[in-house]
Amino acid sequence: MEPVSLQDFVCALDPASLPRVLRVCSGVYFQGSIYEISGNECCLSTGDLIKVTHVRLQKVVCENPGTGQTTELAPNFQGHFSSLTGPQSYGTLEELVHAATQSSKLLPIRFMSTHRITTKARVVPEEQPLKLEAVEMHNGTCCARCVLDSGAQQVLLHLPLSQQGPFWKLEPGPPRTLLQVLQDPALRAALLTCSAFPWRSLTLMPQYEVEAIMHLRRTVVKIPSTLEVDVEDVTASSQHIHFIQPLLLSEALARGGPFPLATEILEVPEGSPSFLSPWLSSLQKGQRLYLHGLASPPWRFLASTRGRKVPRHFMISSAYRGKLRRRPREFPTAYDLLGAFQPGQPLRVVTTKDCEGDELENLGFASLAVGDRLEVLGSGQALGQHEKDIDVLVCQRLGEQTGEEEAGEDDEVEDQEQILLPLYFSGGFVEELSDARRYSLQDLTAQFSLPCEVKVVAKDPRHPADPLPSFPGLQLEEKILEPFLVVSLDSDPEMCFEIPPRWLDLTVAEVEELPGQPSGPLPTATVEELTEAFYYRLRKLPAFESQAPPPRPPKSKGLSEQKKQMSKEKGVKSSQVSKLQEPPLLPKLRTKSLPKVTQDSSNLYSEVPGRKKGHRPAVPITEDSGITPECPSFAYYHPSGSLDPCHTPARSSPGDPCAVTTAAGPVSST
Repeated sequence: MEPVSLQDFVCALDPASLPRVLRVCSGVYFQGSIYEISGNECCLSTGDLIKVTHVRLQKVVCENPGTGQTTELAPNFQGHFSSLTGPQSYGTLEELVHAATQSSKLLPIRFMSTHRITTKARVVPEEQPLKLEAVEMHNGTCCARCVLDSGAQQVLLHLPLSQQGPFWKLEPGPPRTLLQVLQDPALRAALLTCSAFPWRSLTLMPQYEVEAIMHLRRTVVKIPSTLEVDVEDVTASSQHIHFIQPLLLSEALARGGPFPLATEILEVPEGSPSFLSPWLSSLQKGQRLYLHGLASPPWRFLASTRGRKVPRHFMISSAYRGKLRRRPREFPTAYDLLGAFQPGQPLRVVTTKDCEGDELENLGFASLAVGDRLEVLGSGQALGQHEKDIDVLVCQRLGEQTGEEEAGEDDEVEDQEQILLPLYFSGGFVEELSDARRYSLQDLTAQFSLPCEVKVVAKDPRHPADPLPSFPGLQLEEKILEPFLVVSLDSDPEMCFEIPPRWLDLTVAEVEELPGQPSGPLPTATVEELTEAFYYRLRKLPAFESQAPPPRPPKSKGLSEQKKQMSKEKGVKSSQVSKLQEPPLLPKLRTKSLPKVTQDSSNLYSEVPGRKKGHRPAVPITEDSGITPECPSFAYYHPSGSLDPCHTPARSSPGDPCAVTTAAGPVSST
């Protein structure tokens, strides 16, 4: 086949003969452009092979040959076209007369010219129909006797046979649809007429979009048929050529198979590694892989080790079959305690740091000592410094559990005291826990919220090299939903692992079926160690950014302001101090925001040794105490949970100015 333009090849192409392989004979480069414009290919090199798989009609340009005016028609145009002339044009009148005399049709014939004809008698406009009656000598010149019908009169013209055209024989045909006209080779270049246009004649120029496959092109190439390039059909001599089409793992996952799929790695994405696994070094260009399909289940858990200076990070599959045991959780602030609290599930902790409630930042709140046992009740609001509402954590101080107190729960209830902690309270708490049950990963995450402290007490029996039991503790941090592909190596079919295409999207190409692949269920690794950079990249995902930041503590007073306040307080007369000596009370509470006090004597927790709690005397207010006696934002708060701002507490004894007495008995000011 001789080289032809791509437009001519596509117009003459029979769609039933696809696919066709073409060779580019003269390349084209669209200078100053990107490689593709609007998704279409605009650069082809000489010698490129193109496998045309589909041709789609985009639009049809309709042109008036007399004026050059054009308009675009959609492929679903509903108008009908009729052929105005024959399929062939003639350069001179002599050629037209010769063709007419050779055919069975005799004179006269009707014809027209697409150009204006100028004679001594008259100017004939373009596309004006003429009737050729005979050939005769006129003024010594062989001429064609023609009649011009102008409507009002008929004008006789003698045109020499050497008159230049082009000329078209008028042969009206039956009406046809747009697609019928384009599919008829005889009408491809013919003049047409359509009642939808005011023009005497028109031509149609279709424009197609060619979909093709090229070597090492990942997607189907789209080429406009109007691209100025010459091609040659080499289908017959190219049966042995295989077009390599790259495929991303994400694309193989999106199209859903077919699996299993034999592939070869063409390209490995650049960048720092995501996993610290032995199979990662095998993923190199040229390595053949076997894609077995989607891993199930798709849930994964992020976990970090505890008890090590440099923590290690892991991604654990939901199919993990090791056994886990809960460990006591550690909470650095009251905000963390509130985040771990779940209604209906008791949460008891032991304090690990001393904190005095009469500090300037925590004025009016409870003091805590190492070994204090607390039970979290919920959240509430209270009036803090400067009469501003602050969020607080409502807890219940528990007494020390002994063998005698365990037998009678009433003594423990009487020893309970409700306290408030601001959410910004920075202390230290350790969960009381006596749960020795061994959980599976699914049962543990279904019953308890994350994060969760665990210890792996039995490794996954399917994987002898399970590293998790060697660590003193793990923190399960997040649960993520991500599709993974089960992959095995051609060089080592027994090495099966799971690849997340979202973070490790290899470029592969399909190859012939690989022999010797294992059948049946595949033993895939359920624990993958992550690099530190990839771990923190996962924690920055939008799914993990919904957690609100903890509240900021109030600003501490500067050292100079504290000294000024201390000097002012030293100037207060002792008589005024003794007159105002009353116990420092808890802040005003919004009672509707506080949870109901529950007397839970559950024995779900282990005994934690601590000192016996008595009624601790409050720090007396003196001239050197650094505390202003008058605090109008405070009100009396009964340990039972009731708020009585109008109650005036009576002193229990003259020697204890900070102790108060209620109907329930003496209560500590803390």
